Amino acid sequence: MITTHALTKRFGRIVAVDAVDLSVREGDRYGFLGPNGSGKTTLVRMLLGLVYATSGEIEVLGRPIPKRVAEVLPDVGALVEGPGAYGHLSGRRNLTLLDAAGPGGGRRTRRKRVGEALERVGLAHVDQRPVKAYSLGMRQRLGLAAALLRRPRLLILDEPTNGLDPQGIKEIRELLIELNQDGTTVFLSSHLLAEVEQLGTRVGVVDRGRLVLEDDLEALRAATGRVLVGTPDPAVAASVLDGQIEARDGDRLVIRHDDPAALNALLVGAGVRVRSIDAERRTLEQVVLAATGPGSDRFGGPE
Repeated sequence: MITTHALTKRFGRIVAVDAVDLSVREGDRYGFLGPNGSGKTTLVRMLLGLVYATSGEIEVLGRPIPKRVAEVLPDVGALVEGPGAYGHLSGRRNLTLLDAAGPGGGRRTRRKRVGEALERVGLAHVDQRPVKAYSLGMRQRLGLAAALLRRPRLLILDEPTNGLDPQGIKEIRELLIELNQDGTTVFLSSHLLAEVEQLGTRVGVVDRGRLVLEDDLEALRAATGRVLVGTPDPAVAASVLDGQIEARDGDRLVIRHDDPAALNALLVGAGVRVRSIDAERRTLEQVVLAATGPGSDRFGGPE
């Protein structure tokens, strides 16, 4: 769906995007992560033909960008650097004008399309207030509604949950997963590790303009070789597993072992009551910080 080769963008002496090879496959929920100022938005704008690359190649939906961007955009929904809208008009009126200006939208079904888009982002019952009176979160929802007007094959979103409260973030996450399950590929640029960890299936990490990591999320969150055990008998477990316990916090044990099932059988056989047992996996935060190194701690947590 999206492929770049040695994609580079310079602004004078500043290299904003540095030889990036990106691969977004059909059906991905791709989390494009990076601290603020790492080049994420510049790259997103190049994908949409809004900024020209200094060098390198871009393909979106199998077509070169920006040469054939006009053929691509009808199948792409996008939200970049916040939604654009006429502040004196209502959200519904803004979407109606946007739909009328775009290709392929029939006039007879316009009202229905606009209504469905507003419904999906939770703005269906908003009154006729002008957009200038909207909160930041409402503006973000309106921008996402605009991206959904044409039922796109590909969604390219830059910080779509900016300004939303925790409930709003959860609603948008669930909407994006639903859209993806219905066949829409999602490319989400963000600096929120926790959000991408809950939403994404594939992750790319950019730092100082360079792509430093790209892989499936499941592969990145590999087992650490330790098992987390909850037991009301921690002392008995400690005697059974002498030398294998790496940490203990009350009835929670961290045990050096690579097979939870075998460990469970061992403990139960020794009379230890096991309340919970899970293989420990690396968090996305651990993966990203290891890939980006010192000085790249500008990632955000949940908003």
